[in-house]
Amino acid sequence: MVVPPPRTAIPPILEIGGILISSEILTERFCCDYEKCKGICCVEGDAGAPVTMDEIADMEASLDTVWEDLSAQAQSVIDKQGVAYTDKEGDLVTSIVGGKDCVFTCYEDMAGADGNTIGHCCLCALEKAYRSGKTRFCKPISCALYPIREKRFGDGLVGLNYNRWKICADGIKKGEALNVRVYQFLREPLIRRFGEAWYEELCAVADALGIPTAEPSDTVRG
Repeated sequence: MVVPPPRTAIPPILEIGGILISSEILTERFCCDYEKCKGICCVEGDAGAPVTMDEIADMEASLDTVWEDLSAQAQSVIDKQGVAYTDKEGDLVTSIVGGKDCVFTCYEDMAGADGNTIGHCCLCALEKAYRSGKTRFCKPISCALYPIREKRFGDGLVGLNYNRWKICADGIKKGEALNVRVYQFLREPLIRRFGEAWYEELCAVADALGIPTAEPSDTVRG
């Protein structure tokens, strides 16, 4: 009887290209199931999405383009406090409406994969304008990277964690069904944030650790 060699132990934290990442980003499966969640992550929560000063400038530059897609309540909030504010943790985040919706949310009915209409879907007005070729700014990188959360430490070190949220349960089920890992689903935003060479190193580490993967399907972002 041939005994297969033991798999390489996977440490909880990995250092890749100077970035600390939770190994769950490589091992756990995830793929947004928008037809079921309808973009609820842009609505739920008690604060907006983390943003940088550069992103605030980009959002402000996009306002004229997306203004008519925003609700009257969102327009009022922006008029009073701008596109972002400092939350209780001292972080800059997007402004929100009624303690929930990001000010850049908009709602539309969408066609599902089966051709049926999915009612009242939450969209990002910024991304909608970008995908239509109307602006050059898509959306804050913290939004694009979710369910990965980025943490910046005082010494300049950056850490990435996989954030579990009960409203994303369908995303976990879909990721398991498609055998898509978190880092595969988020290929495009990870490259946008850290570069293609870094992402290739990430993939090489996953391969070296013997993490079984499948080629992402066309339904996967990026």
